[in-house]
Amino acid sequence: MALRRFYISDREIDDAGTITIRGDLFHHMRDVCRFGPGDRFEALPGDQRAILMEIDQISGKEIRARAIETRTLPALAKPWITLALSIPKLPKVDWIVEKCVELGVYEIRPFVSDYSFLRKTSDISPSRMNRWEKLIKSATQQSGRGDLMKIHPVVTLNQLLDEFNRKPGVKGLFPYEGEAERALPDAVREIKKDNPESIWVFVGSEGGFSPREVKLFAEYGLPPVSMGSQVLRVETACLALVSVIKYETGTLC
Repeated sequence: MALRRFYISDREIDDAGTITIRGDLFHHMRDVCRFGPGDRFEALPGDQRAILMEIDQISGKEIRARAIETRTLPALAKPWITLALSIPKLPKVDWIVEKCVELGVYEIRPFVSDYSFLRKTSDISPSRMNRWEKLIKSATQQSGRGDLMKIHPVVTLNQLLDEFNRKPGVKGLFPYEGEAERALPDAVREIKKDNPESIWVFVGSEGGFSPREVKLFAEYGLPPVSMGSQVLRVETACLALVSVIKYETGTLC
């Protein structure tokens, strides 16, 4: 039977390789997982390591466990995928964040745009960012991913494109439901020839992108690419885009 995995910061593991688990994780391990002395699990610090732990003691308030061995988890294959996401309705972001962790997206760069659900960067509260980070940790331990996917503070589209433009070794894709000369798979295969370190893909919210923004993307060297004749929901588009990119770049497995 596969070992259960839990995200545990390496700061919680002392120099002797022991850890004391309290709070919500303690209750989950004791009451839900039914762990007892001698049971083993893996701690995922989020730095490509999986630490095999064995439980020594369980009391009414804490679990004490010790490290047995450490193994290295495989790193994400390059090119890394950056999902630049125009903020849709917030429950959709929760779902997208979780699935992107599972699919091996390197990072999410949320932004506000002319038609995004939220129009100001200040509309995203610290509690919402904390929620996304918790979802990342939960999906990481469920999937066994070695690193923690990054999610950045919300910025404007102009700020994000300026940052994208300054990064060497980075290529971009602008999927668009309007007129486009190239299909997505063709565009990815063309990008692959340059052996980029990462690929940024810009996804619109429920309202898509405005004509002004379409022109802005062109100014940054990002002509629109087509995902076919059907208009996809934003959450479907995110999964389809990531899957196509990983398939065409040979990083799906």
